[in-house]
Amino acid sequence: MNEPAQNLPPEEQPQAPEATSPLAALQAELADAKDKMLRALADAENTRKRAERMQIDTTKYAVSGFARDLLDVADNLRRALDAVPEGQRQGNEALNNLLQGIEATERVMLAAFEKNGIRKISPASGIFDPNHHEVMFEADVPGKKQGEIIQLVESGYMIADRLLRPARVGVAKGDPKMPSARSLDESV
Repeated sequence: MNEPAQNLPPEEQPQAPEATSPLAALQAELADAKDKMLRALADAENTRKRAERMQIDTTKYAVSGFARDLLDVADNLRRALDAVPEGQRQGNEALNNLLQGIEATERVMLAAFEKNGIRKISPASGIFDPNHHEVMFEADVPGKKQGEIIQLVESGYMIADRLLRPARVGVAKGDPKMPSARSLDESV
Protein backbone atom coordinates (compact mmCIF):
# COMPACT_ATOMS: atom_id res chain seq x y z
CA MET A 1 0.00 0.00 0.00
CA ASN A 2 2.88 2.31 0.22
CA GLU A 3 2.91 4.54 -2.77
CA PRO A 4 6.22 5.65 -4.09
CA ALA A 5 7.09 9.27 -3.31
CA GLN A 6 6.85 10.17 -7.00
CA ASN A 7 3.10 9.51 -7.11
CA LEU A 8 2.26 11.89 -4.20
CA PRO A 9 1.10 15.46 -4.85
CA PRO A 10 3.95 18.02 -4.43
CA GLU A 11 2.72 19.39 -1.07
CA GLU A 12 2.69 15.90 0.45
CA GLN A 13 6.06 14.77 -0.86
CA PRO A 14 8.78 14.58 1.77
CA GLN A 15 11.20 17.40 1.41
CA ALA A 16 14.89 17.19 1.74
CA PRO A 17 16.43 18.70 4.91
CA GLU A 18 17.99 21.54 2.95
CA ALA A 19 14.54 22.57 1.60
CA THR A 20 13.04 23.03 5.14
CA SER A 21 16.10 24.78 6.45
CA PRO A 22 15.25 28.27 5.07
CA LEU A 23 11.66 27.99 6.38
CA ALA A 24 12.83 26.85 9.81
CA ALA A 25 15.41 29.63 9.90
CA LEU A 26 12.74 32.22 9.03
CA GLN A 27 10.39 30.82 11.70
CA ALA A 28 13.17 30.90 14.31
CA GLU A 29 14.02 34.46 13.28
CA LEU A 30 10.33 35.43 13.54
CA ALA A 31 10.04 33.86 17.01
CA ASP A 32 13.19 35.67 18.11
CA ALA A 33 11.88 38.99 16.76
CA LYS A 34 8.53 38.45 18.53
CA ASP A 35 10.34 37.68 21.79
CA LYS A 36 12.50 40.81 21.49
CA MET A 37 9.46 42.92 20.67
CA LEU A 38 7.50 41.60 23.68
CA ARG A 39 10.48 42.22 25.96
CA ALA A 40 10.87 45.76 24.61
CA LEU A 41 7.15 46.43 25.17
CA ALA A 42 7.34 45.07 28.73
CA ASP A 43 10.44 47.17 29.42
CA ALA A 44 8.73 50.29 28.07
CA GLU A 45 5.65 49.60 30.22
CA ASN A 46 7.83 49.12 33.33
CA THR A 47 9.66 52.37 32.59
CA ARG A 48 6.34 54.18 32.17
CA LYS A 49 5.02 52.82 35.48
CA ARG A 50 8.25 53.70 37.29
CA ALA A 51 8.13 57.26 35.91
CA GLU A 52 4.48 57.55 36.97
CA ARG A 53 5.33 56.40 40.52
CA MET A 54 8.23 58.85 40.68
CA GLN A 55 5.96 61.69 39.56
CA ILE A 56 3.39 60.81 42.24
CA ASP A 57 6.13 60.62 44.91
CA THR A 58 7.62 63.91 43.76
CA THR A 59 4.21 65.56 43.98
CA LYS A 60 3.54 64.08 47.43
CA TYR A 61 6.91 64.77 48.98
CA ALA A 62 8.12 67.85 47.10
CA VAL A 63 7.51 70.11 50.08
CA SER A 64 9.51 67.91 52.49
CA GLY A 65 12.59 70.14 52.65
CA PHE A 66 10.56 73.32 52.96
CA ALA A 67 8.31 71.74 55.58
CA ARG A 68 11.31 70.53 57.59
CA ASP A 69 12.56 74.13 57.68
CA LEU A 70 9.18 75.39 58.89
CA LEU A 71 8.98 72.84 61.72
CA ASP A 72 11.36 75.00 63.75
CA VAL A 73 9.03 77.97 63.25
CA ALA A 74 6.04 75.92 64.44
CA ASP A 75 8.04 74.70 67.46
CA ASN A 76 9.07 78.24 68.37
CA LEU A 77 5.48 79.48 68.14
CA ARG A 78 4.42 76.71 70.53
CA ARG A 79 7.34 77.48 72.89
CA ALA A 80 6.33 81.16 72.96
CA LEU A 81 2.79 80.21 73.93
CA ASP A 82 3.92 77.73 76.58
CA ALA A 83 6.41 80.19 78.11
CA VAL A 84 3.73 82.51 79.46
CA PRO A 85 1.99 81.29 82.62
CA GLU A 86 -1.82 81.38 82.41
CA GLY A 87 -2.07 83.74 85.39
CA GLN A 88 -0.02 86.48 83.69
CA ARG A 89 -2.17 86.33 80.63
CA GLN A 90 -5.34 87.33 82.47
CA GLY A 91 -4.04 90.55 83.99
CA ASN A 92 -2.18 91.97 80.98
CA GLU A 93 -4.27 92.93 77.95
CA ALA A 94 -1.25 93.68 75.71
CA LEU A 95 0.34 90.31 76.49
CA ASN A 96 -2.99 88.55 75.97
CA ASN A 97 -3.40 90.22 72.54
CA LEU A 98 0.15 89.24 71.56
CA LEU A 99 -0.48 85.62 72.56
CA GLN A 100 -3.76 85.55 70.63
CA GLY A 101 -1.81 86.68 67.54
CA ILE A 102 0.77 83.93 68.06
CA GLU A 103 -2.03 81.36 68.53
CA ALA A 104 -3.68 82.53 65.29
CA THR A 105 -0.35 82.30 63.44
CA GLU A 106 0.18 78.77 64.77
CA ARG A 107 -3.34 77.73 63.69
CA VAL A 108 -2.78 79.08 60.18
CA MET A 109 0.58 77.33 59.91
CA LEU A 110 -0.84 74.00 61.08
CA ALA A 111 -3.77 74.38 58.66
CA ALA A 112 -1.28 74.98 55.82
CA PHE A 113 0.61 71.87 56.93
CA GLU A 114 -2.61 69.82 56.86
CA LYS A 115 -3.52 71.20 53.43
CA ASN A 116 -0.17 69.96 52.12
CA GLY A 117 -0.43 66.49 53.68
CA ILE A 118 1.68 67.22 56.76
CA ARG A 119 0.21 66.12 60.06
CA LYS A 120 1.41 66.55 63.61
CA ILE A 121 2.08 63.54 65.86
CA SER A 122 2.00 64.36 69.56
CA PRO A 123 1.93 61.19 71.66
CA ALA A 124 1.64 62.14 75.33
CA SER A 125 1.06 58.51 76.29
CA GLY A 126 1.09 55.06 74.75
CA ILE A 127 3.90 52.76 73.74
CA PHE A 128 7.20 53.89 72.25
CA ASP A 129 7.32 53.14 68.52
CA PRO A 130 10.80 53.47 66.97
CA ASN A 131 9.18 54.13 63.59
CA HIS A 132 7.55 57.37 64.84
CA HIS A 133 9.31 58.32 68.09
CA GLU A 134 12.78 59.22 69.29
CA VAL A 135 13.64 58.63 72.95
CA MET A 136 15.15 61.71 74.59
CA PHE A 137 15.33 60.31 78.13
CA GLU A 138 14.31 57.40 80.33
CA ALA A 139 13.00 57.76 83.87
CA ASP A 140 11.87 55.51 86.67
CA VAL A 141 8.14 56.01 87.04
CA PRO A 142 6.28 53.76 89.47
CA GLY A 143 3.39 51.89 87.88
CA LYS A 144 4.61 52.48 84.31
CA LYS A 145 5.74 49.69 82.01
CA GLN A 146 9.11 49.75 80.25
CA GLY A 147 8.84 51.61 76.94
CA GLU A 148 5.68 53.48 77.90
CA ILE A 149 5.68 57.16 76.89
CA ILE A 150 5.62 59.43 79.93
CA GLN A 151 6.27 62.85 78.38
CA LEU A 152 6.19 64.54 74.99
CA VAL A 153 9.32 66.67 74.56
CA GLU A 154 8.71 67.79 70.97
CA SER A 155 5.98 66.93 68.46
CA GLY A 156 6.80 64.95 65.36
CA TYR A 157 5.38 65.30 61.86
CA MET A 158 4.39 62.98 59.03
CA ILE A 159 4.13 63.91 55.36
CA ALA A 160 1.67 61.57 53.64
CA ASP A 161 2.89 58.17 54.86
CA ARG A 162 6.52 59.16 55.53
CA LEU A 163 8.07 60.42 58.73
CA LEU A 164 9.22 64.01 58.39
CA ARG A 165 10.50 64.25 61.97
CA PRO A 166 10.03 61.78 64.84
CA ALA A 167 8.18 62.84 67.96
CA ARG A 168 10.73 63.26 70.74
CA VAL A 169 9.54 61.57 73.92
CA GLY A 170 10.54 60.47 77.38
CA VAL A 171 9.86 56.84 78.27
CA ALA A 172 9.63 54.85 81.45
CA LYS A 173 12.52 52.59 82.38
CA GLY A 174 9.91 50.30 83.76
CA ASP A 175 8.77 48.87 87.03
CA PRO A 176 10.63 45.53 87.46
CA LYS A 177 7.39 43.96 88.72
CA MET A 178 5.52 44.84 85.52
CA PRO A 179 5.97 43.39 82.04
CA SER A 180 7.30 45.75 79.38
CA ALA A 181 4.79 47.70 77.31
CA ARG A 182 6.29 46.24 74.13
CA SER A 183 5.69 42.61 75.27
CA LEU A 184 2.06 43.40 76.14
CA ASP A 185 1.57 45.05 72.74
CA GLU A 186 3.03 42.06 70.87
CA SER A 187 0.87 39.52 72.73
CA VAL A 188 -2.38 41.16 71.53
